[in-house]
Amino acid sequence: MKIPLLKSGDSVAIVATARKVSPSEIAPSVELLESWGLHVVSPDGLFASDCQFAGSDSHRAAVLQRVLDDESVKAVFCARGGYGTVRIIDKIDFSHFSKYPKWIVGYSDVTVLHSHVARHCEIPTLHATMPIDITSDSRSSKAVESLHDFLFKGSLNYNFSTDNNRLGVANRVGSCKGSIVGGNLSILYSLLSSPSDVFTDGKILMIEDLDEYLYHIDRMIVALRRAGKLEHIKGLIVGSFSDMHDNNIPFGRSAEAIIRDAVSEYDFPVAFGCPFGHLGSENITLPFGLDVRMEVGENKVSISYLETL
Repeated sequence: MKIPLLKSGDSVAIVATARKVSPSEIAPSVELLESWGLHVVSPDGLFASDCQFAGSDSHRAAVLQRVLDDESVKAVFCARGGYGTVRIIDKIDFSHFSKYPKWIVGYSDVTVLHSHVARHCEIPTLHATMPIDITSDSRSSKAVESLHDFLFKGSLNYNFSTDNNRLGVANRVGSCKGSIVGGNLSILYSLLSSPSDVFTDGKILMIEDLDEYLYHIDRMIVALRRAGKLEHIKGLIVGSFSDMHDNNIPFGRSAEAIIRDAVSEYDFPVAFGCPFGHLGSENITLPFGLDVRMEVGENKVSISYLETL
């Protein structure tokens, strides 16, 4: 189902589905969105606090439900990640949202929403920078510019280089077509066999992660492989695997090498070092759920959207 692009005068909402957020932390993003001509709705209870969460589970669910059901709100920006969206996802009724869809924007813990909406609503979502990431210095960043360009123009075509020498892995050259699904590897792993489990058959899978032990990267990618999540995908996009940790006895491989080895039995194209994930101002927008063509070369990748909005 197509979602209308944004235009000046539209209302958009900021919600906190996981970790709590303060007014000062999102002030730069509110200023930015208003500079785009948007009316920013900060729903009642946005700044609630319950230990590390933005209010109780029932409170966060009620705030999200309210903005999803509000037909005047044309996009929902998740304020930040952290942990907590999975605790409320089963409390959300998406029936009205399915009839009157709007953009859901975020990454990291927001992978729960991306996966659940893709599976049950078949509505596109945006893996993109969040209000917590936006500062006065990042307004002209690639992350922000790509978000604006998609929300207001609706078409993104990417051509970027991949630093395979630094990563020590080689792209698997090839081309494919399909829609993109995925997000944070830890979240995808946690959703296996749940009602929000990602459906990957015939899709292009994107994965990224932050602050994980290398052995756990191996555990998670092996779990996805054993669950059949890699067997029938059209291609694999490996985003940023930042701030990885190792044990005193080294695991012996980088995150990228672990992933390379886990998919060695397949023949779909694989692009490493792509600019998606926990990269701050370099985390460019990646729409999920829209058909694309991906071309993977030895040191470059292109992603062209085949659908117009």
